[in-house]
Amino acid sequence: MSYTGSAPASSSLYWKGMESSGDPPILAGAQSAWDMLSDEQSQKHITTGSGDLNNILGGGIHCKEVTEIGGVPGVGKTQLGIQLAINVQIPVEYGGLGGKAVYIDTEGSFMVERVYQIAEGCISDILEHFPHSHEKSSSGQKQLQPEHFLADIFYFRICSYTEQTAAINYLEKFLGEHKDVRIVIIDSVTFHFRQDFDDMALRTRVLSGLSLKLMKIAKTYNLAVVLLNQVTTKFTEGSFQLTLALGDSWSHSCTNRLILYWNGNDRYAYLDKSPSLPVASAPYAVTGKGVRDAVSSNHKRVRVT
Repeated sequence: MSYTGSAPASSSLYWKGMESSGDPPILAGAQSAWDMLSDEQSQKHITTGSGDLNNILGGGIHCKEVTEIGGVPGVGKTQLGIQLAINVQIPVEYGGLGGKAVYIDTEGSFMVERVYQIAEGCISDILEHFPHSHEKSSSGQKQLQPEHFLADIFYFRICSYTEQTAAINYLEKFLGEHKDVRIVIIDSVTFHFRQDFDDMALRTRVLSGLSLKLMKIAKTYNLAVVLLNQVTTKFTEGSFQLTLALGDSWSHSCTNRLILYWNGNDRYAYLDKSPSLPVASAPYAVTGKGVRDAVSSNHKRVRVT
């Protein structure tokens, strides 16, 4: 079927090639699946600090995607968030993205002393793997300082859901002025929405709008959005079970979902949702230097029943 009409003057759709050629019209901005695959394969990932965790994530945290990380208190969600804010800054010559981070803190759990420790740990690992490279690089000495890492984290302290909504709406303008930001972390996305809302229908509408905004930001600015989430209990099949907060409607708001949990005294991460990767679990550790591989690192595949 060929298109023979013309778009209304008020239409927001613009057709490429309608006037200058006889070729079939294509919507402006259309992209082939091959281009999408090539673009995805060329993307670098943000390392988590743990090789096993990177493996189940397909190389690390993906840019242009929204990743949700949930788990019980104390399992290491904030530690992983801070680690990602540091690791996104690893210079390109050392295999990183050389980007900056936005950290939106709704709970007050961002401890700058801990950020400094994790930055030191990251620098220590770089120097261990590249013992002489930083001496040859003109900017190496300056880049590999904890102060430099801390200076490139843009921190927003949020005290209500209205502030959180305003901050997310402001992000597009901020990112337009700071084009080197490569990750936005919200810790946690759920806190104020669990505390301040009585109208569940309104909460669902507000959250839906925010999730669409964050997905658009990730794609438009080629960055990763990481949403840290709390857990709650849900009565299912005659018993209470732990589940991520905000309910089933929120579960569609992310591209990938990683659940952190305890197995005895060991920390594990479980990839619960991904459009291209199998479900899998891997152990990890939180050390003085940050998130690292567990001492006895042997990640395993798991089957969801």
